[in-house]
Amino acid sequence: QVQLVESGGGLVQPGGSLRLSCAASAGFIFSGYIMSWYRQVSGEERELLATMYTPARIDSYLGRFIASRDNDKRMVYLQMNNLKTEDTGVYYCSARYMSGTIEYWGQGTQVTVSS
Repeated sequence: QVQLVESGGGLVQPGGSLRLSCAASAGFIFSGYIMSWYRQVSGEERELLATMYTPARIDSYLGRFIASRDNDKRMVYLQMNNLKTEDTGVYYCSARYMSGTIEYWGQGTQVTVSS
């Protein structure tokens, strides 16, 4: 059973930083799953921020955000720097088996960037 729980969201001022975490449940082979970070801004499509294939192979699509994964801890992280008001939204992590099509989602964590 794949369960994901995000944490670390909150209210931050523009220019600040936040580190999001996503914990994966036991019971599946974490290293065999592609992990991703997405965000959804109100009224817009869910946006892919980073794809983490392995701890050494990570594709990040927004330069201010740095994604990482720790297979031993079954965790993924998203370090967000120089936050802007337009970064406000709900941030999700997801997991998809490398040869699969089903994507599992966490419940999301709210990030609000405001002065």
